[in-house]
Amino acid sequence: MLLGFLCLPGQSLGGAIKGKVVFVGAAPVPKKVDITIDQYLCGAQKDAEDLLLSPQKEIRNTVVWLENPPPNAAWPAQAKKVEMDQKGCVYIPRMVVVPVGGTVDFLNSDRLLHNIHSTPKLNVSFNLTQPKDRTIPITFTKPEIVRIICDLHPWMVSWVVVAAHPFYAVTGADGQFAFDNLPPGQYKLQVWHERLGTVPVNVTVGDQQPARVTIEMKAP
Repeated sequence: MLLGFLCLPGQSLGGAIKGKVVFVGAAPVPKKVDITIDQYLCGAQKDAEDLLLSPQKEIRNTVVWLENPPPNAAWPAQAKKVEMDQKGCVYIPRMVVVPVGGTVDFLNSDRLLHNIHSTPKLNVSFNLTQPKDRTIPITFTKPEIVRIICDLHPWMVSWVVVAAHPFYAVTGADGQFAFDNLPPGQYKLQVWHERLGTVPVNVTVGDQQPARVTIEMKAP
């Protein structure tokens, strides 16, 4: 899921950053969570999914963004609808990106009651019960990464990345991200993972070949 890009009216810029995020050190044993409620639907055990690594130790669900984006960065005119579902007693997807002022539609495909409970620092908090097939739209107005939990099923965790500009990306299973159409210059990346913390990275972008970077993260 790559969500970082730029549209500047009347300009076509050739610079780019191509990268991936990898885990260094011995890969931790994946965590399991015992389920104690609604086992008829949720099962007896779940993967914690708070650190997902490929066989090459590439990290999924890492947020990468530019601290110093180009001026006049504009979102696409036709922004995709952002949805987060609750299915099988997990949030799908675990992480979404929405622009400041944008809306996330929270869905519930499970035949039981959930609740969506945010724990923000800047946005307005909410804690709402949600029966099956009810859609709850929530608008986020401040840039930050917001944790969403379900109090009824406490292993359920997800994240809403409220993006201040278009240069945000969430890594997929291969740990990769890309930012295109960048003017040449020095850029500061911030890389965040829910379990591994934050890593800053400086990248120099030219006007020919993409700047390629491998970002290493390790257990705290």
